[in-house]
Amino acid sequence: MKRGKRYLEAAKNVDRSVLYDSADAIALVKKNAGAKFDETIEAHIRTGCDGRHADQQIRGAVVLPHGTGKVVRILVFAKGAKADEAEAAGADFVGAEELIPKIQNEGWLDFDVVVATPDMMGVVGRLGRTLGPKGLMPNPKAGTVTMDITKAINEIKAGKIEYRLDKTNIIHVPIGKASFTEDKLADNFQTLMDAIIKARPSTLKGTFLKSVTLTSTMGPGVKLNVSKLLA
Repeated sequence: MKRGKRYLEAAKNVDRSVLYDSADAIALVKKNAGAKFDETIEAHIRTGCDGRHADQQIRGAVVLPHGTGKVVRILVFAKGAKADEAEAAGADFVGAEELIPKIQNEGWLDFDVVVATPDMMGVVGRLGRTLGPKGLMPNPKAGTVTMDITKAINEIKAGKIEYRLDKTNIIHVPIGKASFTEDKLADNFQTLMDAIIKARPSTLKGTFLKSVTLTSTMGPGVKLNVSKLLA
């Protein structure tokens, strides 16, 4: 994979033989985020889980204390009073069955999170093939299938993120923007790691966290000392 000049220059700042403390890693990732836009800072957590086994799946959500720095567009599937509640709470889009063809046939995906009341999951289920691969299907574990629509919307707008294993058993999540202070990024990262460590499957034998890397959208990855994260 060919890398740009800026990436190669930034990569010189990272010692590949070193496992960094989280504070040093955050400072380095911020320093290397030199793009002309406000880069997202992401955590990539490689686990020892085997997601093919249901009892080793990891999926949940956590509210980052300082948010992600991203404006999140929320689609809510609800009817009647719950639809009114969603609109009052600040949902960007609210609807029911009429949205199915718009998403399925017209490819409309101008939203970042989907929330649904439990009674609407039969409808939303028809969008499984479209929303599932994009990680947009509502899920009770993530708090996106709920009757408390106001709470769900408020938490998402405040910086709630969902974490889950991908097919290679890695968790990819944003922890903020390069414009955030180091302290805010550190708070967000610690909150995320506390939630991930707590979510360790009880059936897992062996190493849970194999590696943790922080990176910016356009910058090189910086590997962390996992043992210190677990201390």
